[in-house]
Amino acid sequence: METKEKEFKGLVINGFVALILFLALTGISGYALGHFIQIDNTRGIVVSIIAALVFFVCLFGLRMQEPNEAMAMLFFGKYQGTFKKTGFYWVNFLLTSKRVSLRARNLNVDPIKVNDKTGNPILIGQILVWKLKDTYKAMFEIDSQTMAGVTNGQVSVMGRMKAFESFVRVQSDAALREVAGMFAYDDNDDTKNNELTLRSGGAEINDILLKKLNDRLEMSGLEVVEARINYLAYSPEIAAVMLRRQQAAAIISAREKIVEGAVTMVKMALDKLSEEEIVELDNEKKAAMVSNLLVVLCADESAQPVVNTGTLYQ
Repeated sequence: METKEKEFKGLVINGFVALILFLALTGISGYALGHFIQIDNTRGIVVSIIAALVFFVCLFGLRMQEPNEAMAMLFFGKYQGTFKKTGFYWVNFLLTSKRVSLRARNLNVDPIKVNDKTGNPILIGQILVWKLKDTYKAMFEIDSQTMAGVTNGQVSVMGRMKAFESFVRVQSDAALREVAGMFAYDDNDDTKNNELTLRSGGAEINDILLKKLNDRLEMSGLEVVEARINYLAYSPEIAAVMLRRQQAAAIISAREKIVEGAVTMVKMALDKLSEEEIVELDNEKKAAMVSNLLVVLCADESAQPVVNTGTLYQ
């Protein structure tokens, strides 16, 4: 969406110069008023009063602005541009200014319950860093004034930024649900090998989430600078079942390593006995030795040794 934001091009005077100038003119008008009263000059009195009032009212055009703040300037409802200069200035007192902050803000989104790609209910939360990018869109493309809960036209900067935060929160919820539904929580039988998951995705998932968020916030003039998933867990109703599943998978993986190592050790033992010609074993005794070694090496508990005092065939 094309931006309509523009820089304010109206008359801008240094605030200190304007303050001294209008105070001096107000004082001069007051002095002139006293003089015309003394000489009983009605026209002079009227002109002096009007001039003094005008110069005094002009003081309401003084504006002070801190770094990373901006003011949307309106002339009887018509947008005149965005004033972003830092310091103390005077502008036309007939202009209405709506002040906003351009500083970055944090938003910690509480975990929400969603279904992942495989249909498993999960809890997922995120943390965002966002800021205002386009003052025109933020002020006039979304109804920030109504969201701030004010209807008389007077909205504080904090109230307006709270309204923007509320908008970001709602859109971030929708974007997070969309991203969570695109991927499985973790590798399982329903996912393909090397497929991206919420647990293993890391930076890639965060980049996708950031893009989805900024696509949704484009119309509002708000921008998410950084987005990352800060909480990820199975929903309580299936957490225990999934924990047992993960434990079973871990046990199977460990058993595979144990069996692989045991077979290697048995082969090494048989080869060593044959090379050193320590003892000659027929196939039946080799099978028995392999069976005994595998039992010892793969058992969960320590084996109880049995000393054979006879021959190998007893």
